[in-house]
Amino acid sequence: MSLTLILTRHAKSSWDDPLQSDHDRPLNKRGRKSAPAIGAWLTRNSWLPDEIISSTAARTRETFDRMGLRPNSTGFTHRLYHAGPYDMLSVLKGATGHCVLMLGHNPGIAAFANQIVRQAP
Repeated sequence: MSLTLILTRHAKSSWDDPLQSDHDRPLNKRGRKSAPAIGAWLTRNSWLPDEIISSTAARTRETFDRMGLRPNSTGFTHRLYHAGPYDMLSVLKGATGHCVLMLGHNPGIAAFANQIVRQAP
């Protein structure tokens, strides 16, 4: 049995309200448009996660909602909010799905991807 990991950064977020906390920032217009496109691309290419693990930030939650994916299991953890590669690996070790989508933030998600692949795409 093969296991699949899909690493995804949240869609583009808004900086419109300078008083809003970083954790509570929503998606901007571009992000609200691109999140469903990401979900459609995954669906079209049969990359359907049965488990999604996401940061608790508003922009990751909204990205997940707009992607339109319906996994068997969805978990939101503050441990992925601005997490580095070590924390991301630690969270991933608790996953139980065969195809897991991890939804987080840069630079952590890119650094994690770079550390787990033999050759960069």
